[in-house]
Amino acid sequence: MLPGLFWLLFFAGDEGSALKMEMICFLFLSLVPVYSRGQGVYAPAQAQIIHAGQACVVKEDNISERVYTIREGDTLVLQCLVTGHPRPQVRWTKTAGSASDKFQETSVLNETLRIEKIQRLQGGRYYCKAENGVGVPAIKSIRVDVQYLDEPVLTVHQTISDVRGSFYQEKTVFLRCTVNSNPPARFIWKRGAETLSHSQDNGVDIYEPLYTQGETKVLKLKNLRPQDYASYTCQVSVRNVCSIPDKSITFQLTNTTAPPALKLSVNETLVVNPGDNITMQCSLTGGDPQPEVVWSHSPGPMPPNSLVQGGNLTIWRIHVEDSGYYNCTAINNVGNPAKKTVNLLVRLPPTISVPKGQSTITVREGSRAELQCEVRGKPKPPIIWSRVDKETPMPSGTMTMETYDGKLRLESVTREMSGTYKCQTARYNGFNIRPREALVQLNVQFPPVVEPAFQDVRQGVGRSVTLRCTMLKGSPMKVATSVWRFNGTLLAQPLSEQQDYSELKVDSVSQETSGSYECSISNDVGVSTCLFQVSAKAYSPEFYYDTPNPTLSQKQSKNYSYVLQWTQKEPDAVDPILKYRLEVRQLAQRNTIQTFIPVQKMEKGLLLEHILPNLKVPQSYEIRLTPITSFGAGDMAARIIRYMEPINYPSPTDNTCRFEDEKICGFMQDKMDNFDWTRQNALTQNPKRTVNTGPPTDISGTPEGYYMFIEASRPRVTGDKARLISPLYNITAKYYCVSFYYHMYGKHIGSLNLLVRVRNKRAIDTQVWSLSGNRGNMWQQAHVPINPPGPFQIIFEGVRGTSYEGDIAIDDVTLKKGDCPRKPIGPNKAVALPGSGVPALHSPRLCGPLTFFLYVLLR
Repeated sequence: MLPGLFWLLFFAGDEGSALKMEMICFLFLSLVPVYSRGQGVYAPAQAQIIHAGQACVVKEDNISERVYTIREGDTLVLQCLVTGHPRPQVRWTKTAGSASDKFQETSVLNETLRIEKIQRLQGGRYYCKAENGVGVPAIKSIRVDVQYLDEPVLTVHQTISDVRGSFYQEKTVFLRCTVNSNPPARFIWKRGAETLSHSQDNGVDIYEPLYTQGETKVLKLKNLRPQDYASYTCQVSVRNVCSIPDKSITFQLTNTTAPPALKLSVNETLVVNPGDNITMQCSLTGGDPQPEVVWSHSPGPMPPNSLVQGGNLTIWRIHVEDSGYYNCTAINNVGNPAKKTVNLLVRLPPTISVPKGQSTITVREGSRAELQCEVRGKPKPPIIWSRVDKETPMPSGTMTMETYDGKLRLESVTREMSGTYKCQTARYNGFNIRPREALVQLNVQFPPVVEPAFQDVRQGVGRSVTLRCTMLKGSPMKVATSVWRFNGTLLAQPLSEQQDYSELKVDSVSQETSGSYECSISNDVGVSTCLFQVSAKAYSPEFYYDTPNPTLSQKQSKNYSYVLQWTQKEPDAVDPILKYRLEVRQLAQRNTIQTFIPVQKMEKGLLLEHILPNLKVPQSYEIRLTPITSFGAGDMAARIIRYMEPINYPSPTDNTCRFEDEKICGFMQDKMDNFDWTRQNALTQNPKRTVNTGPPTDISGTPEGYYMFIEASRPRVTGDKARLISPLYNITAKYYCVSFYYHMYGKHIGSLNLLVRVRNKRAIDTQVWSLSGNRGNMWQQAHVPINPPGPFQIIFEGVRGTSYEGDIAIDDVTLKKGDCPRKPIGPNKAVALPGSGVPALHSPRLCGPLTFFLYVLLR
C-alpha cells in the first residue's frame, strides 16, 4: 500500500441526500488495491449496484448481488457506483428473461439505468461493467423480478358416460381456471360462499393438469348431483405481494349448461362478383349460458362497407379487397368455441408493372422521391409496398404501406431509405392466383462521412506527423476533391490522391507548424471535413482522488497543509516535462499565488506529490496545475480543495449509527440465521402491518427517520432468529460501552440479545445482554459494558415469540470507548412515542466531540 493512503472522508451533515451517502459510504468501505509500475500508481475499477426506484422488496443475497422485486408498470432505477484511477467507464447489459427478449439494441453507457413502466419480459439479471484499463473489469449484477397477476379465465368442460349399459348416464363437469402471474398464484375455489377443498366429499376433486399454459387449477365435479348446480367462483391471489390485489371470476352452473353450436346459411366457399351485396347468416343452435357471436375477417379488419346484426353479416358493394376468410365464432366458456368459416372470393385478377424508365430512381438526400407501379384490374386493387433487401420498416413505421394509386411518395429521403422496394397487389380473389408484384430501385445520394471528425495530435518537437482523412461512407463512394487548410490558409494540393482518403504529411512539428489542420472531402454531392489539432503541448495532469492524503493540521493557528498528488497523462507523447506551474487561489479572493515545481523524473503512471502549506481553516481553494515542456505550457487541470468535518467511522470511538443510510453503517445480515432485519421508516413500512406491535416511527419521532425491524408475522415461526452483524473493530482500548435504543411492544414479544464476537484464532460469540417480553409502546435505551480481548464485532439477535404480535426494533446504536454511564435512568433510559400518553424522559439524539479533517472534491 502506498504511503499517504487513509480513510476517505465525507460531509457529516449531508443527511438529505441518500444517494450521495450511499456513494460516499461505498467509496469509504472499498479502498481499492493499488498497483505500482515503478513508482506509478493506478487503481483498478470497483463497482456496486444500488437502487432508487419503486421496489417492493430488495433482498441482499450477498455483498455482490441483490434481488430487486418490482411490480409490473412501476419504474426501475438502478445506479452503478464506481471507484478507480483513472475514472472507470460504466456499461449496462442484461441477460434476457427469455430467448426472444432484447434489453435494447445497444448497451447503456451511463452510471444510471432507468426503465419506465417495466414489463414482465424485462425481468432478468442486469450487469454493471466498470473498466478503466487497470486490472480486470469490475462486474456486478442484480436480478430484477417483475411481479404481476392477470385476470383469471374460467372455462367449463362436460363429459357424459354410459354406466351399466344404458340404464343411466354419469355426467362429470370440469371447471378449469387459468391465470398468468409472478409469483405463482394461489387458487381458492368456492361454491357460493363455501370454500371447497380437495376430496372434501366423493363428488369433488381439485387438481393441477400436467400440460397447461400459465397456472391452472381444475375443479372436478364427479357424477353431477343436484347440489352441484350452483355458482362457482375461482379466486386467485399472490398474497398481496407488491400490493397486487386478489382477482376472481364466477360461473353459474345449471342443468342446462351446454357448449355453443352454430350453422351457416351459405357454403364454406362463396364466389361473388365485384359490386354485389351479400348476406351471410350464422345461427346459434345450442349453448347455455347464451353464447356471444363474433364475426372476424382475415387478413385485416372487417370491411368498412360491412354490418353485423346478431349473427348476420352483410357486405354492400363488395370490393376486391373484401376478399378473405370470414369467421363466425360463438363463445360462452363452456366446452370449445364453435367456429364456422366462409372463404369469400372476388373475381377479376389484377396485373401490375413499372412504367418505362421508372425502375431505378436516383435522388439526393433530403429531397422528395416518388416510386410508381401501374396496376390493372376491375375493380383496381390497392398496392402494398414493402422493403426487399432490408428487414426494416417503411417510413410510416409499419412493415408495409398501402397506396390506392400505385405511387409511394417519400418526403425528405435519407440514406437509410436506399434499396429495393416491392409493389404487389393486395389479396384479390380465391382462384389460387398469386399476388402480382414488381420491383423499383431507390438510390439516395448523400455527402461523404469522414473519419476522424476531430483528432488531437500530439508529437515531440522536430518529429513528423502524417494526417489522414478517410471517407467511411458516401454515395457515390469516391473522393472527387480534397482541400487542406492550415489555420484557415489554403495549402498546396497533395500530389497523390486515393479513392477513399486524403493524406497530408507535416515534416517537423514546431511552434510554426502547430495549429489547426482542416481537410474538406467532396464526392460531388456534398462536403465533409476532418479537423486535426497538431501541437507539441503536453497533455493535462490527472489528479489522484481515490486515496486522499492526510492533512498536517496546526490547530492553534488554524492553518493546515495538503499533499497534492497527480499523475501525468501520456508523458511520452511529447517532449519531456521540465516543470509544472502551480496556481493556488482562495475561492473568496481574486489573487493567485504562482509557483513552479521542477520535475526530476517522469514516466507514465508515476505519482507526483507537492505539499500545499499555509491553507486557512475553513477556506476552500482552487488549484490549477500546468505541465511545461521545451515547447511551452501544456494543458491545464484544475480542482477544488474544501475543508469539511467528516464522520469518524468505522473506528470504535464515540459514534452513533442511526441507520439513515442504506449501507446501515457497515452492518451485515447473518447468512446462517432464519430471516433478516429490515430497514424501514414510517413512510416505507407496510400500511397493513400487524397492529398493537412494532414502533410507528424511529427514535426521533419523524416519519422520515429509519430504524431496523424484525417482522414476526408468517412465514415466521416460534424461535426463528434474525442476526445483524457489525463491521470488525480493532482493539484500541480496554473497555467499551455499547448503547442502543430498543422497542419491544406486543403480547407475543420474544427476545432481543446482544452478543460479542471476538476474532482470535477462531470466532467466539458471547451473549452479553438479553431482554424478553412486552416492554410497552416506547423506545428505551440500554447501556452494555464490554471488554473484548481482541478485534471484535457486535451482533443484535432478534428471536421470534409465540405468535405474530412480536415485532422488535432497534435504533441509534453507539459504540464508545470507556465505561458505561454509572447512573442510568430506570435500568434504561426511555423515550415515549408520539401519541402514547407516556411523558418523554430523554432526548433521543446524541452528539459526540467533533474532529476536523480535510475533504477533497473535484468540481
